[in-house]
Amino acid sequence: MEANPPPQVTVHPPGPDGARQVTAGDRRLGVAHRIEDLVKALRHVGLDDIEIEETDLIDWRGGGPESWDAL
Repeated sequence: MEANPPPQVTVHPPGPDGARQVTAGDRRLGVAHRIEDLVKALRHVGLDDIEIEETDLIDWRGGGPESWDAL
C-alpha cells in the first residue's frame, strides 16, 4: 500500500498584527504569530520532523520564515 504524500502547506502573508494564516489545501490549520506556532500547526498534518526553512512542502507567501512583522 502506498503512503499518502504530505500536504502542501501555505503560510499566508502577515496581517496587520503580524499573524499569518496557515492552510493545507482548503483546510485551515490555524494562525501563527511566530515560527513556534507554525511548528504546532504542522504537527496536525503529520509534519513534525521537517526543516521549516528548507522544505519544499511550505509555500511562503508575503515573506519567508523570518517574516512575522505587522504590515
